[in-house]
Amino acid sequence: MIEQRLADARGLGDHGWLHSRHTFSFANYWDPKQTGFSDLLVINDDKVAKGRGFGAHPHSNMEIISYVLEGALEHKDSMGTGSVIVPGDVQLMSAGTGVTHSEFNHSRDNGVHFLQIWVVPAEKGSEPRYQQTRISEEEKRGRFKLIISPDGEQDSLQIRQDMRIYAGLFDGDEQETVQLDVNRYAYIHVAKGSVVVNGVIFNAGDGARVRQESQLTFSGGNTAEVLLFDVRPLETNQPTR
Repeated sequence: MIEQRLADARGLGDHGWLHSRHTFSFANYWDPKQTGFSDLLVINDDKVAKGRGFGAHPHSNMEIISYVLEGALEHKDSMGTGSVIVPGDVQLMSAGTGVTHSEFNHSRDNGVHFLQIWVVPAEKGSEPRYQQTRISEEEKRGRFKLIISPDGEQDSLQIRQDMRIYAGLFDGDEQETVQLDVNRYAYIHVAKGSVVVNGVIFNAGDGARVRQESQLTFSGGNTAEVLLFDVRPLETNQPTR
């Protein structure tokens, strides 16, 4: 079963310098039917104005992923990490016992568009850590590339949860069929463009919960950038308030 949720159904946070769409309940957006999916707690689609950003703030016991779609995002944290991530980069910060970080638009001339994703970790109280990698366009072109996994296989970043995250680019005749374990769940998020999944059209910002499906075929892409999450078969959600 593919349970599609259209982009316009997401929560909205518009703060002038920040325009954010919330796939799941977050901050002032609350929907008891949208409090995450399995261990996937947050997918925020954020657009930050030039020279603006999120000042230093704390996190603990959360796996936090940043995936830049356009522009450049500057990161600093209490572990001493400082970096700028751009399209193609993937960042994973494991907050563990606690970390403070800030995120700013690195440019004073252009906006930055990125996804921030939160995953509930399998264990609490771990030592904080930071990871970053770069995935080339060729690795994602017309197929899914593993970018995050629990054991860091295929040079992916290592997450403290039983979850695998893939990224793919699809355009024109490019097509891939992904085999799924029917005993697990999956989540689809279309970050850019449009793509057809098992005959259903998905546009930018659309997502879907996937249960009891043996395969997903991605085709008919129009400059599509897609994230695919392989998650545990859990229906219990963790509220963000």
